[in-house]
Amino acid sequence: MDGVVFAIDIGTTKVCALVGELRHGSIQIVGLGQTEARGMRKGMIVDVAQATVAIAQAVELAEQTSGYDLSRAFVSMAGEHISSTNSRGAVAIGRNGDGVDHEDIERALDAAQAISVPHNREIVHLVPRSYTLDDQEQVRSPIGLHGYRLEVEAHIVTAATPALMNLSRTIDNLGIGVEEFVLNSLASGEAVLEPTEREMGVIVADIGGGTTDVALFMQGTVWHTRVLPVGGFHVTNDIAIGLRVPYDVAEEVKIRYGDGRPGEIDPEVVFTVEPFGGEKIQVGRQDLAYVIEARVEEIFNMILQDIKRSGYEGLLPAGIVLTGGASQLRGICEVAQRILGVPARVAKPKNLVGLVDSLNTPAFATSVGLLNWATSGQNMYRPRSRQGDLGQKLTRFLKELLPG
Repeated sequence: MDGVVFAIDIGTTKVCALVGELRHGSIQIVGLGQTEARGMRKGMIVDVAQATVAIAQAVELAEQTSGYDLSRAFVSMAGEHISSTNSRGAVAIGRNGDGVDHEDIERALDAAQAISVPHNREIVHLVPRSYTLDDQEQVRSPIGLHGYRLEVEAHIVTAATPALMNLSRTIDNLGIGVEEFVLNSLASGEAVLEPTEREMGVIVADIGGGTTDVALFMQGTVWHTRVLPVGGFHVTNDIAIGLRVPYDVAEEVKIRYGDGRPGEIDPEVVFTVEPFGGEKIQVGRQDLAYVIEARVEEIFNMILQDIKRSGYEGLLPAGIVLTGGASQLRGICEVAQRILGVPARVAKPKNLVGLVDSLNTPAFATSVGLLNWATSGQNMYRPRSRQGDLGQKLTRFLKELLPG
């Protein structure tokens, strides 16, 4: 399987499996499978059997189009259970003529992850933010530099162990191993951000069906992450309740007539829907826009409060980059700019090669980003489990659960 990367993006509304071949330093997408998600709620598995069937269908389609059998995959991760913190670790540098090496960095990162983590949580990402070598601060890469004391500041993402076990078990049911769990917002950042945005300061907001995954990037790397329990489903749900229509009708109304700018909608423009147990009614597009605007404002107010709590308000000259399926809602950029007071743009995956026709939308930023993550070097340093890897934990969990 050398030169082949597999990715499985398990969202609240869809499952996407991708197969990529490494060619001349870039990834060519050669396999694609997409199905409607089942057994998922707010980014988490609530029905293993249904989720397994949905993932199996996506994987089978990806294998058929690529000609490869998936064995290990990078898997997306979301949900309210995810949290993050920042930590520091310092180590002494050995007296050698080669300066700082990868082993020194590994030791510093091990020291940084020596934090108090509850027994029911797992460290899933350990991302170096910056290094200090003796008195020299803000060192981007200390490899080869000389000094006596190396300190690293790292961003640590943790997740609930039971949630990871459920996800791992579902993938394992298909005979596929998890190469690494990747937070949605970090994967999306790999697919949509420009290098200058990462350097200056930018927020990625991946607005999916059940959650909004937020990541703040500065000086070329991630500095803060958060998962908010609200997404496009909540907009659709508001429409369904307000118009008293089935969910699928509300979703169609949102896509066809939805807009987040009621002030720009002609109040005379109407459309027709058929509510539960009644005759068709006419609804004003402006009235619909007011409903949508309220929920979208809530999403961006939650992002604003998170930025304030993180301490980076006013430090994001590159603004906010919106991606995910719900970012395609008309007028969403204007609402983001008004609430956050920063530039906003909607982004789709860039530099696509291969089977890209159906992937060229913001809804597939995480899917494509998983492939990019595998080759970007971001996964070079991985946390070391305190009690063995997740597979061993899952085995013990199942032995305790099942008799005999």
